[in-house]
Amino acid sequence: MANEFWLSDGQWAAIDPLLPKNRPGARRVDDRRVISGIIHVLRAGCRWQDCPSCYGPPTTIYNRFHRWSARGIWQKLFRALVTASPNDIHMIDSTTAKAHRSASGGKGGRRNRRSGARAAGARPKSTPLSTARAGRSPSR
Repeated sequence: MANEFWLSDGQWAAIDPLLPKNRPGARRVDDRRVISGIIHVLRAGCRWQDCPSCYGPPTTIYNRFHRWSARGIWQKLFRALVTASPNDIHMIDSTTAKAHRSASGGKGGRRNRRSGARAAGARPKSTPLSTARAGRSPSR
């Protein structure tokens, strides 16, 4: 598949000693594949479910990202990558999300409304008394 991301041998050598080992639970899958999948999702901006299958199951990729984020492991890995290649360019990007078109206003969107002072001094468009009298027959 095109546009896949894979960690280089130098990058992997820098972060491999920092990875948590001997954790209880199910047998771990290939860390290099899962970490490359996480970085692919973060770089591409796609959903976890849209991650290519060459990186493994999307649930594994998301769970690893989420658990390591809570434990602060990503900061250690990124620091190691920066020190491993000091002449490389390192950037952090802030991502934006589009809001739904109805998210900007209340119910029904923007409306031009008359101010309270102008509406109080204005002549009413119709009066309930006059419309009630107009509807009666003259015999009553």
